Amino acid sequence: MMVDARVQSPKEIAERFGLRILGAGAQTPCLGMVVDSRQAANGIIFAAMPGVNAHGAEFVDQAVKRGSKVVLTDAIGASIILAKFPELCVLQAENARLALAQIAQAFYPETPQRIVAVTGTNGKTSTASFVRQIWQGLEFCAVNFGTAGVEGDVEAASKLTTPDPITLHELLASLSTQQVTHAAMEASSHGLDQYRLDGVKLSVAGYTNLSRDHLDYHKTFGDYFAAKATLFDRVLPNSGIAVINIDDPFGETMRLVAEGRGQKVITTGRNKTAMLRLEDQRFREDGQDIKVNWNGVSYMARLKLVGDFQAENLLVAIGMVLAEEEVAAGDVFNVLPKLQSVRGRMQLAATRENGAAVFVDYAHTPDALRTAIKAIRPHVMGKLITVFGAGGDRDKGKRPLMGQVAIELADVVFVTDDNPRSEDPATIRSEIMAAAKGATEIGDRAEAILRAVDAAGQGDVVLIAGKGHETGQIVGDHVLPFDDVEQASLSVAVLEGREI
Repeated sequence: MMVDARVQSPKEIAERFGLRILGAGAQTPCLGMVVDSRQAANGIIFAAMPGVNAHGAEFVDQAVKRGSKVVLTDAIGASIILAKFPELCVLQAENARLALAQIAQAFYPETPQRIVAVTGTNGKTSTASFVRQIWQGLEFCAVNFGTAGVEGDVEAASKLTTPDPITLHELLASLSTQQVTHAAMEASSHGLDQYRLDGVKLSVAGYTNLSRDHLDYHKTFGDYFAAKATLFDRVLPNSGIAVINIDDPFGETMRLVAEGRGQKVITTGRNKTAMLRLEDQRFREDGQDIKVNWNGVSYMARLKLVGDFQAENLLVAIGMVLAEEEVAAGDVFNVLPKLQSVRGRMQLAATRENGAAVFVDYAHTPDALRTAIKAIRPHVMGKLITVFGAGGDRDKGKRPLMGQVAIELADVVFVTDDNPRSEDPATIRSEIMAAAKGATEIGDRAEAILRAVDAAGQGDVVLIAGKGHETGQIVGDHVLPFDDVEQASLSVAVLEGREI
């Protein structure tokens, strides 16, 4: 629930944000706002938003029972609500989600001094984490938040990559009161499409890459790109700085979007035109060494990060930090050897006595899986063994594509269950196996991981892909405890005869 000492009337809110007032109670005191009707109360605005499966106005009965007398909604919602409760005060917005974000920011104006956001299909969590870790190395009080929750000088759990506007602005205000001065956040396509970031005072925005994902929501790839692009063409102000991975096939288009708004652009990548350029990259068994050129000066750094894509994400992160003019490049590069990989992102989960390493990665799309396998290959002396599956109730078209990627790039492949949700797990596996001839199908994920680890000999590497940082497996309506990192360690312990 959002409760604050600032009391505003519906009339004041309507005048400030260009809303239409319908019904009675224009002077009713408003203490805050909620999107969940179960959290409604007297003095609290119920925000009845249009949804994918239902309109929030359908839940107004519960909000009224709990005491709400003011509702924010769109024209469709207003007609539903006033037909039932003509005595309510309705704030009608042309774009209800945008109004929600703007009003939420007005209730919670306090924020960290610097807020940056990063979008892309893959790499958002790692990039945001690297930004935060660099800031901390420079002695700023910093956090990053998104898929893995809030991390850094303040820790907290989170259910969504990009929270709803009320939760988001409440979080930013809370971070400010806890002396956090720098915050890096992930901007999901859903969050951008639903205006959750509008109202956030961003100074810098980053772009990592774009590939097939979330087409169950966006329907077309064009819609998906457009949603990502709104970070630059709507959310980041004209005075903001855009940091864009120019190596990505859509990087140039995204650069044009940012420049079209008059934003300063910092390009990153291996491309000779990149302003922050990766000049050289050498792989080690436990990490890599990179040479980066910035403003005509080359900097070297030894990283404890496995996978070449980690360097791509890191370049975007460095660019987002260097966008602050008071930060010296030399100080930034001095911090890099201390960086740690993000949990579930190319994370070393366990090592066998024969030296075989087991990594866990969140790769759950065809492109992410391709990137992960290719990235880890330079660190492999023997066989590369891959374990993966695909989620249920999501884009079905990616399943055979993932099977094809795995069978082409890995030496040994185990196809198993991911988060089947409401679908039949065997059906999901069969759709993957249709394009993964020669793979071994094992439905039980724990058994598949055990079999993969058992098959790993000296110089081999096991890559467990798909669930990354997740600590549960969604089967039907239940979330069963399951952690790939924990399961990898358990498998090694069992096979090596160690104590569990």
